[in-house]
Amino acid sequence: MHHALGYLKKHYFYYILLAPALILTLIFKYGPMYGAVIAFKNFSPIKGIMGSEWVGLKHFEKVLSAPNFEVILINTLKLSVYGLLLGFPVPILLALMLNQVRRAGVKKNIQLFLYAPNFISVVVIVGMLFIFLSPTGPINQLLVWMTGEPVMFMSRPEYFRWIYILSDIWTGAGWASIIYVAALANVDPELHNAASLDGANLIQRIRHIDLPTVRPIMAIVFILAAGGIMSIGFEKAYLMQTAMNLPTSEIIPTYVYKIGLQAGDYSYSAAVGLFNSLINIILLITVNIVVKKLNEGEGLY
Repeated sequence: MHHALGYLKKHYFYYILLAPALILTLIFKYGPMYGAVIAFKNFSPIKGIMGSEWVGLKHFEKVLSAPNFEVILINTLKLSVYGLLLGFPVPILLALMLNQVRRAGVKKNIQLFLYAPNFISVVVIVGMLFIFLSPTGPINQLLVWMTGEPVMFMSRPEYFRWIYILSDIWTGAGWASIIYVAALANVDPELHNAASLDGANLIQRIRHIDLPTVRPIMAIVFILAAGGIMSIGFEKAYLMQTAMNLPTSEIIPTYVYKIGLQAGDYSYSAAVGLFNSLINIILLITVNIVVKKLNEGEGLY
């Protein structure tokens, strides 16, 4: 106890710096967990959380027996898994390529170009997609010139996932590469010079010098991404939805919004959200265990 108090006194300034983040996390992350109890009640805004009738697992049974929930769950998983598998390697490749640019001015301009889409509003991004992919948009004009027929990209369910994922990669890959670029900046240039003198080509230097440097970061980022695989952003999917592409665009976040806020069934929507969070926790623990075994004990925890 005395040793712990001595440590706190010695490093008190670090805890002062940590305090705002800790307080915000407790208020905005742990505080709202209290509201999750409505998933086990027939919540009434008039009676309040504590005054509402307790129904146990009734709403969870309703979730699992809902005729359309299986389709919604599969849509969510497909969108998340495909997005992770296709999008995860792109920031790493961008960072490796940026690391080969030696002129600082050129490198900064390229980084600015790659990072800029991250700061465009989701609403603007979706608006751009509707304009570019509309029947009279530039992409369809090119297709009409080549094939004679336009493609209804935003109305056909089979195109929704690819449009969502590829636009996500375009907007987020550059910004996501920052952490890898920072890690590669710590690589001693003498290692590359020595490897070149020994006859190693570019691919061999990347494989044996650059990739081992970013591998621990890759493991942590992958675990966090896989752990949040069910936490797809609601805004973009909802904005991209049309009456025609609902078979693939209806996912858990949009379903919760429609049932909870539009239909007013708060308890049922809370049960769906809690079920979604439970899957995220299971995935996070599972992926962390697998990555630790494959990555020589290096994981998130």
